[in-house]
Amino acid sequence: MPHIADIFVVGTDTGVGKSVVSLLLMQLLFAKGFEPFYLKPFQTGCAGPYDKDSDARFIYEHTGALKGRDPSRSVVYCYPGARAPYIAAMQNGVTIDLDTVRKFATAKREKYSPLVVEGAGGLLVPVTGSALMVDVVRELDCRPLLVARAGLGTINHTLLSLEALRHRQMEPLGVILLDPAPAPEDPELVYENIETIRIRGDIRIVGPICGISDFSNPPPSAYTFLYNLLEWEP
Repeated sequence: MPHIADIFVVGTDTGVGKSVVSLLLMQLLFAKGFEPFYLKPFQTGCAGPYDKDSDARFIYEHTGALKGRDPSRSVVYCYPGARAPYIAAMQNGVTIDLDTVRKFATAKREKYSPLVVEGAGGLLVPVTGSALMVDVVRELDCRPLLVARAGLGTINHTLLSLEALRHRQMEPLGVILLDPAPAPEDPELVYENIETIRIRGDIRIVGPICGISDFSNPPPSAYTFLYNLLEWEP
């Protein structure tokens, strides 16, 4: 398989499906013979890496190659408050150190490739007193992959997120849309969203990935979208 750059899964908002896309990427990369590493630098809204709401636990439980391993190995900072990382850290009397995150990622790169890094919230969520999530993407030198909702409102959120990335001279790998329902309620609306974002954003866009009932065995169509995005042959 060709070399693949480290991927930073970013979202237009919180709850758009970054963890689902991260899971699909990890499953696909392992299946293709890579040795990827999932990294969640900032986890908020759960008591710890083993909590039922932990994104790392979700990834490890549903990725065959990671079952039985410790999800805490993928998390740098974790706070119970469902807040932006900067605010959650302040509530716990902690200051987030981006250099710590960078060194953690550097150490993992010595053994694994590629990294699949999952952000928290949207691109402009504060991480420290001066840094935003988008700054972490640059700090870790990853290629951003933008995850967005498929339904109403996604055009604005997605185009704004693309503008924020490009304003900082970062070109995303593409956009992937998710819909938690088994099928889009309004397929015509979703098609219009895809075409508008593709043309106005001048970006490769795929989806929507719809509701997945078994995360350990997602439907083949979910991976097909990733193949298209990565420009790989199935």
